[in-house]
Amino acid sequence: MIVRSFKDIENTDRHVKAASGTWESKRIVLAKERVGFSLHETVLYAGTETSMWYANHIEAVLCVEGEAELTNDETGEKHLITPGTMYLLDGHEKHTMRPKTDFRCVCVFNPPVTGREDHDENGVYPLLTEPDEG
Repeated sequence: MIVRSFKDIENTDRHVKAASGTWESKRIVLAKERVGFSLHETVLYAGTETSMWYANHIEAVLCVEGEAELTNDETGEKHLITPGTMYLLDGHEKHTMRPKTDFRCVCVFNPPVTGREDHDENGVYPLLTEPDEG
């Protein structure tokens, strides 16, 4: 059993701040736990814009605080995301988030991330893995 709080991982290698300066993420469950998913609390900062494309991952996002506009960059469709709203990128959609306020969400990734990822020039997380145990 693992018990861990977001407070436990503040300012550790699990507390990742984007090179873009538009978000930060506390990665509470990572690939090294070997449970098949990763779990994060992410904050996107008000007034910023982050374009993403999880070409290698499926992501589910649950908003717990704040408000943001989600745009499906492939269709142009826009959604207002508020607390209690979930979105699932089950088709690897290219998308852009525009937080109107600081936007705090809980995210689940499959396959799990290692904690070392940041978006590349295309908004993609590379597919990183942990070495096999043994």
